[in-house]
Amino acid sequence: MKFRTEIFIPPNQWKISHSMRGIAVGSCFTSYIGNALQQAKFPIMVHPFGTVYNPISIAQSFNLLFEKQHISENDIVQNQGIFSSFLLHSSFSARSKQAVINAYYTRVQEFKAKFQPLDYAIISLGTAWVYEYCKTGDVVSNCHKFPASDFTHRRLTVAEIEKTLEELVQTIREHSPTCRIIFTISPIRHWKNGAHENQISKSLLFVALESFMQHTKNTYYFPAYELVIDELRDYRFYADDMLHPNTMAVQYIQKAFSNCYFSEETQALVHEIEAIHKAQNHKPYHADSEEYAKFLRAHATHTTRLQTQYPHLDFSEELQFFTKSQK
Repeated sequence: MKFRTEIFIPPNQWKISHSMRGIAVGSCFTSYIGNALQQAKFPIMVHPFGTVYNPISIAQSFNLLFEKQHISENDIVQNQGIFSSFLLHSSFSARSKQAVINAYYTRVQEFKAKFQPLDYAIISLGTAWVYEYCKTGDVVSNCHKFPASDFTHRRLTVAEIEKTLEELVQTIREHSPTCRIIFTISPIRHWKNGAHENQISKSLLFVALESFMQHTKNTYYFPAYELVIDELRDYRFYADDMLHPNTMAVQYIQKAFSNCYFSEETQALVHEIEAIHKAQNHKPYHADSEEYAKFLRAHATHTTRLQTQYPHLDFSEELQFFTKSQK
């Protein structure tokens, strides 16, 4: 007897490995996959300019990274003594215009040095709704607590979304021709617009993405939305706000993702790295005991072996922990 519907996700022929450089951009759902990859030592940049929910803002993030678009003093706005850009997360905000610009260029240089050219990109579409700044008509990524009257709130059409996705992928492949792109639709509901409008918004994203992917090579769809809405169809898989998936649901999605996009060898390496991190978080009853010293030596040996076997991965922090704790 079955008590739930199950989503079958066949293993993808193309796989992600630790030798590939990636990026994760989009809604806060992207963090669940991107942060897990970072923790597992995959070289990936997550949310370079903060979380972005609509297709146009996601495309703008890539334009900024590849410097098809720049942040200049004309793009800086001020509110209550703080300078910000409507294209950047509030973490880039500062007390001067130049500080905002410097923070932007620091991120771009980090991307160029560590992640370009890209081997893959994970893009999570969250909503078809956008906010346009009334003074310029431009779509913003962050309103920075400016008055709602400063913006026009409207819903993108299927044609606009599809055109934006085409331009986005073209931008990526101008600089990273072999980049593979994994798309998802975020299962997080945008409840401020209401249940009906949220459903319409997600539907527009689905229709536009399906049409776009039919004629675009080396793009893939991961059914994160379906896993949460259909397979995990129960509020026990949601956080307290009843909108975001909880830790259990996130782990389930991460497992499905790894089964789809990791080889058996990569999954085995990820499990070894997880074991090291679990050992780091272990709280001993007696930190000065010989038993704990043996525990640390064993994991130091294990970590050293992995560092030797995978020299392109950085285990220096973990090795420092296991050796320093022995002193």
